[in-house]
Amino acid sequence: MFITHDQLILQTQRPIDIIDVTAPIRTRFENSRVLDGQVFLFSPHTTAFVCLNEKEAMLQQDMLDFLERLAPPETAYRHNQEPVDGRLNAHSHLLGLFMNASERIPVAGGRLLLGAWQSIFFVDLDGPRPERTLHIQIIGAQ
Repeated sequence: MFITHDQLILQTQRPIDIIDVTAPIRTRFENSRVLDGQVFLFSPHTTAFVCLNEKEAMLQQDMLDFLERLAPPETAYRHNQEPVDGRLNAHSHLLGLFMNASERIPVAGGRLLLGAWQSIFFVDLDGPRPERTLHIQIIGAQ
């Protein structure tokens, strides 16, 4: 059984930033030489998440528009009355109720079993941030 851990350090540019991390995850997976197992991804942040979805520019803009409508930042949230770190980010925490801190991708025959249209995204709901972390654990047989 082979187990490895790595981190992807990201810098986000926008208040809500959807970053395609498929290529660096795939590279780390290929370097592991795991044939059967899984890739486990985890975001240790309360306002940044990981998800699988389709990479298409218009859809990504729809995602941003949807998230901004779902929890507008300018609403009078209680959490923003006394922010812990000075950030008015209640809307980011509320949006996080609908997202996942982790994803598990199966591996078989030396391939990540992503669907034909699936990409891996890191979604920061409270940017911009100079540093965000995505943990990558690869487990399996080589």
